[in-house]
Amino acid sequence: MTADPDARREQILDQQLYIGGANRSFGDVTLADVRARADELRATTGWGPTARVAPVARAWRELMIEMERSGCSIVGELDTPTLTALAPKLWVVMPGL
Repeated sequence: MTADPDARREQILDQQLYIGGANRSFGDVTLADVRARADELRATTGWGPTARVAPVARAWRELMIEMERSGCSIVGELDTPTLTALAPKLWVVMPGL
């Protein structure tokens, strides 16, 4: 993990995700995409092995709430502390890195 917050931010925003039927940079993911991912993951959460999805589903919902609260239309508009705190919970970057 890099100690430079700006470099870490760019690393997170540049991560590629398959979302909305295409590979895109995390920074370009829209609020509508985030809302859809949160709903999709919440719907797959159950008991047994699928219970492991619950924390990730909650993180996507938290991202959605932060974007709405901040008036962000894409992830890249979020502030650095919020972005770096949420990225590992979303599994956009590996937790602990």
